[in-house]
Amino acid sequence: MSSRRTAVVVGPLVAASFSAVLILSGTAGAEDGGPASSKGGKAVDAAPAGVKLTTTLPEKISVDNGSKKTAITATVKNEGSKDSGKIRLLVVGFDGLVVKNVEGCSAIPENGLPEGSNSGFACALDNLAAGKSKSYAVDATYDLSKAGKICLPVQTADGKKTFWQQGPVPFGTNNPSPDAPATPLLLGTDNKPVSPGGKESPGDKESPGGKELAETGSAREVLPLGAAGAALLAAGAAGMWWSRQRVPGRQES
Repeated sequence: MSSRRTAVVVGPLVAASFSAVLILSGTAGAEDGGPASSKGGKAVDAAPAGVKLTTTLPEKISVDNGSKKTAITATVKNEGSKDSGKIRLLVVGFDGLVVKNVEGCSAIPENGLPEGSNSGFACALDNLAAGKSKSYAVDATYDLSKAGKICLPVQTADGKKTFWQQGPVPFGTNNPSPDAPATPLLLGTDNKPVSPGGKESPGDKESPGGKELAETGSAREVLPLGAAGAALLAAGAAGMWWSRQRVPGRQES
């Protein structure tokens, strides 16, 4: 896996961000594959003039079928003409994809995770200069008997505005390889879970509790989270990105 620069996490930012219910889920084949993509992403709140923030994920990852480990590179970019100022990137896991660590970032407390997510990290940036990007090494596990999704929101330092949100977008495969050393997964592909016996695993059609999760992608809109979204909105402005139903914006792939 290529070397990656990491961000310095500001302690007071983390404390302020998590004071209430928060927004928001040897390794073979650990190398990211293919070009980076912003598939499943769209603008939410308007960024400051001259600032254009986006994120990318690898088009392909590989999961070790023994350890279930995988590695992902999450990148935030400022494609605008002016510096971003203080912002933060969140990396959140859902369903079978569990984020174990993001280098240089702080774990979101379990009681601060939204319904439907299982893990998350917050990465603080004092500034992202115009035309620059910042990449983070994400260590994760993926239970191939389930679907798995990841979400990358880019927010103001206080979490009150979300300039960009990629996901929750799935990694998956229509051709699982339970007996192979590793299974390749593609970004934007719904996983078709298969047990070692070769049969599709039951019970992975919906999220815990039967609530549909917000999903984005080439053929999807951002969907409401129902009661979960309403609870996050009631908790404060930090939940605004999660409960939006239709926010005009761009989508890149």
